[in-house]
Amino acid sequence: MLWQHFQRRLPATWARRDIVRCQLSQSYNWSTRQLSSSSTTFPTLSQFNRSEFTSQPFTGSYETGVPTPGPLGSTPAFGAPRITPKVLKQYLDQYVVGQDRAKKVLSVAVYNHYQRVQELVRREEEAAEALAKRQRREALEIHSLDADNITGAQKTASIPQTPKSRSNAPLEQADFADASPLHLEKSNVLLLGPSGVGKTLMAKTLARVLSVPFSISDCTVFTQAGYIGEDAEVCVHRLLAAADYNVEQAERGIIVLDEVDKIAAAKVSHGKDVGGEGVQQALLKIIEGTTVQVQAKPEKNPRATSAPNSFPSNSPLGNGPFQPNNPNPGAKGEVYNVRTDNILFVFSGAFVGLHKAIMDRISRGSIGFGQPVRPASNTSDFPGSPNISTNQPRPILPGSEEEALYKKHLPFFSSASPAGSGAEPTYFNALDLLTPSDLQSYGFIPELIGRIPVTAALSALSQPLLMRILTEPRNSLLAQYTTLFSISGIELRFTTAALHKVAGNAFTMGTGARALRTEMEIILSDAMFETPGSSVKFVLVTQAVAERKEQPIYLARGQGGRFHAMISAEESQWEARTRGEKKDQDQKTKTQDDADGSNASNFQEYQNRATG
Repeated sequence: MLWQHFQRRLPATWARRDIVRCQLSQSYNWSTRQLSSSSTTFPTLSQFNRSEFTSQPFTGSYETGVPTPGPLGSTPAFGAPRITPKVLKQYLDQYVVGQDRAKKVLSVAVYNHYQRVQELVRREEEAAEALAKRQRREALEIHSLDADNITGAQKTASIPQTPKSRSNAPLEQADFADASPLHLEKSNVLLLGPSGVGKTLMAKTLARVLSVPFSISDCTVFTQAGYIGEDAEVCVHRLLAAADYNVEQAERGIIVLDEVDKIAAAKVSHGKDVGGEGVQQALLKIIEGTTVQVQAKPEKNPRATSAPNSFPSNSPLGNGPFQPNNPNPGAKGEVYNVRTDNILFVFSGAFVGLHKAIMDRISRGSIGFGQPVRPASNTSDFPGSPNISTNQPRPILPGSEEEALYKKHLPFFSSASPAGSGAEPTYFNALDLLTPSDLQSYGFIPELIGRIPVTAALSALSQPLLMRILTEPRNSLLAQYTTLFSISGIELRFTTAALHKVAGNAFTMGTGARALRTEMEIILSDAMFETPGSSVKFVLVTQAVAERKEQPIYLARGQGGRFHAMISAEESQWEARTRGEKKDQDQKTKTQDDADGSNASNFQEYQNRATG
């Protein structure tokens, strides 16, 4: 409107080209003013300060379904693992003492299972993303085809295409290429060792750190289908219940079958072996991979009957922490189909007497002149334990006849513990030399043995190891009982001599680490009954108390000085006695070396000592 008003005021003598030239001049002036005004808004490069760009993160954009630009586009989708076998073993070291080789084997097996699960999840996510992308593409194609039906749109000619029939194609032209991804199979684990050495504890600890469903089933109650007892599929039922009936989580869990040595086939059978070989046959498909139908039992009405873990209303524990939070958990009679292909099975058992069969097998070639002779088994292999069972492994005795035989068949193993970390003697475990033929002779069918490729043997616990188990782990018994007394406001202390005596008494019981709790309960039973609610503030367990010659020493409030003085006095006696024993042992070793000539400075001195 402004230009039209200006055009009416122009002289009539102006030509058309003059008017156009005037329009261009005004447009140029307007553009120049805009540029000059905008230049004052954006500062020049010299006006920026370096401090404005420090500690500024890189920002960018990422769009799913689009290839990543730059050098990261060619990198794999997976990287360094968050959990490694070394990390798993370090976690096990906090709860399990000793058993280095078994912890290494189990850590590797569980780590590989964890990696398999992560790879399966990644492939499922990629497949779901590809399916969603294909569905979006098909939806766009359908939308473009529907555009022809719009009113006023130009009709396009559709020529139907005749599908090509491949029925007459020659066989050699058929495409048999398999485009499926590589399948990672699982490796089940067998843990062998005496009772109470940490087989079940290691599996529980690893399942807790990985946050995967975990269940333990006892094989002693398993029978063949149709007989009185539990079917082998019960282990899958328990795993599904542990996963809160989440089938996807249960299909990636860990099942521990304890006491698996109890389902060995009977040597002499007067009928059908429904609890031995029959159970082994039932476990074959479950271990290999099959679909197990689990029917969850409906829970009873909690209003009609009380929950099994509840207490009467007039009980002191009626409103305590033992009341269940969810009075009606579980499913409602639904049927679940659980695949066992990706479930890791860990078998454990004591296999009593198997080490004798192994020693007999490796001793068959020791007949003849110059060959080491295997002595008869006795019960005095562990010093200071005359009642120890012959089923326990024996220590390697330097210079014995069996040493060469042991080293000849012992597999290579590098300990994860640093050299010289302790004075713990090396014990030989005959179960380390286990072969499939030994398991077959024990009563297991070859089909089941072949499905358990990984074996790890655990050694019997010595007295120094029991002492470490009593004091070192995070959940040690000493820490548990100390915390239990502290809840009642009582300080419980054990002297070093008393702890060594407790470990020695537990070692003679021959039941492994479980004997430690038995010994602690025997010593502290009276104190746990008398001290709560009394004026007792301190409880002291000395060596005499651990030897059951005296009762625990009770001290009231205000007697803390006497309490610590008694501890200091017994600790001083223990240190003096330990130094004396060490000095005597060193003197005995030196005398033995002098008699053998080991400390001779020259050959003449060695000859004189040897002949003298």
